[in-house]
Amino acid sequence: MSASPLSVSRKHVLGELYAGCEPITEQVPVYLADDQNELLGHVDEALGKYADAFTFHLADDVCKRLSSGQYTYEFDVERSPKTGRVMLRTVFLVARKNYEKPVPASRSAN
Repeated sequence: MSASPLSVSRKHVLGELYAGCEPITEQVPVYLADDQNELLGHVDEALGKYADAFTFHLADDVCKRLSSGQYTYEFDVERSPKTGRVMLRTVFLVARKNYEKPVPASRSAN
């Protein structure tokens, strides 16, 4: 199982937290939300402070699913005592639910 980096815009990952989130200065662990005991990898800002992107270091299969939109993000955050902004402590990947086809209405209801 080889690992490959995937860079994603900070704004895409953080959503509403984007404006109030401190840049990360160290590696932040990434877990699957269903199984918090299994460490998938880590995320950092390896592209530098001007790139405004997170780089996920995960297994190839997880990177493929993440890049195709099969996961959403949840975070464990902490407030900075100095600035009041939030700091990321952990990132959780949440698998999206599969689309369920609607059940056709029965014609006998007429």
